[in-house]
Amino acid sequence: MYIKQRLTAFSLVLLGVTSCGPLPVYYNSGKDQARTNSDEIDCAVQALSEAPVANEIRQRAPIYYPGHRHCGPGGCWSSPGYWVDGGTYTVDVNQGLRSQVEQRCMARKGYQRLELPRCSKEQVAALQSQPSSARRGAGLSENACAVQQSDGSTVILPPL
Repeated sequence: MYIKQRLTAFSLVLLGVTSCGPLPVYYNSGKDQARTNSDEIDCAVQALSEAPVANEIRQRAPIYYPGHRHCGPGGCWSSPGYWVDGGTYTVDVNQGLRSQVEQRCMARKGYQRLELPRCSKEQVAALQSQPSSARRGAGLSENACAVQQSDGSTVILPPL
C-alpha cells in the first residue's frame, strides 16, 4: 500500500512539473500560426500512417513482502510472506519512431522545433480578448511564449 501512495505522489509532482515547463513548438518565420498548425496536423497524420500505433501489453514483476517474526509475552510466532501482482501496462512501441517521423516532416517544411516558456495568465487573457483574425504569429521575439489551446493547437504570443 505504501508503494502505491509513493507512486501516486510522485506522479502528481511529475504532472505539476511538466505542466509548468517549456512548451515544444514548431516555428517558421515565414508562416503564420494557422499554417503552422495545419502543417503540424498533416505531418502528424503522415507519421501515424508510417508508424501506426502498436500497443504491447507488458507485465511488471511481482513484489514479495517477506513475513515478520513477532515476539510477545506468550512466545514468538511468524507471519508468512506474500506476493503481490506487479500489474500490467500498455506501451506504444512506435511512439518514439512516430515522433521522429513527424519532426522530420516538419523540418522538411522549413520549421525548427523550439521550446518556449508557457504564457502567463495575463498573456493568455490578452490572447482571448483578441479577435481570431489577430492571432497570427507576429514574429518571434526574445521574450515570446506559447500557449496550448483546448483543441491541441499551439499559439505563440509576443510579450505584452
